[in-house]
Amino acid sequence: MVRLMNTAKIRLYVEQPLGPGQTVRLDRDQAHYLFGVMRQTVGAPVALFNGIDGEWLSEVTEAGKKAGALECRTQTRPLQMPPDLWLLFAPIKKARTDFIVEKATEMGAARICPVQTDFTNSERVRQDRLQTHAIEAAEQCGGTFVPPVDDLAKLGTLLDRWDPARRILFCDEALAGGAARDMPRDGGPWAILIGPEGGFSEAERARLAALPHAHAARLGPRILRADTAAVAALTLWQTTMGDWA
Repeated sequence: MVRLMNTAKIRLYVEQPLGPGQTVRLDRDQAHYLFGVMRQTVGAPVALFNGIDGEWLSEVTEAGKKAGALECRTQTRPLQMPPDLWLLFAPIKKARTDFIVEKATEMGAARICPVQTDFTNSERVRQDRLQTHAIEAAEQCGGTFVPPVDDLAKLGTLLDRWDPARRILFCDEALAGGAARDMPRDGGPWAILIGPEGGFSEAERARLAALPHAHAARLGPRILRADTAAVAALTLWQTTMGDWA
């Protein structure tokens, strides 16, 4: 038996409960990744997390081509929740939409919500594929929480049922032309809203401007691409009143 090390280089998201002595069975895809791709064997250390029970140092107890098992040994980190911040964004080209989901996960979004605006080019998204990207991003960045990724919803419908207790940081490309400004500094539940490649329509901009819980902000002197704007807005929010402050 290989002696279990105190740290593991491989992190794996699982959906089973984690705890002392807990056995975790791997599905076929997980077994292929761990034993076929990463060449792990019985006795190898693997860090497991499920978004609920924190991170656990575990040991491979069974290794096969189509299945396997690990046993939890010790908790290495408790669950670390991100700030109560949602990211709403209009889907763009496939690779750039994937980028937004990955970076939002890495940067501490608590929920990721694709929205269909008047000028959104994509009328559907693969929610399951985007959720997988969020899981992979959490595995890579050391997170213990995986933000849920919602299915695509119309912006108007979302605003109709919006809880005004959650304020909206509306990143308005029409305000571009100077330094980033008007970033809020008070905490509480927030959502960042990023528009599509064609920008928001005048009707959408007017509706958002009329909402008492919506806050327009400028991201700098230049109009940013949607994926860049998402990263910029998340960075500014996190450094102003998130867990980077």
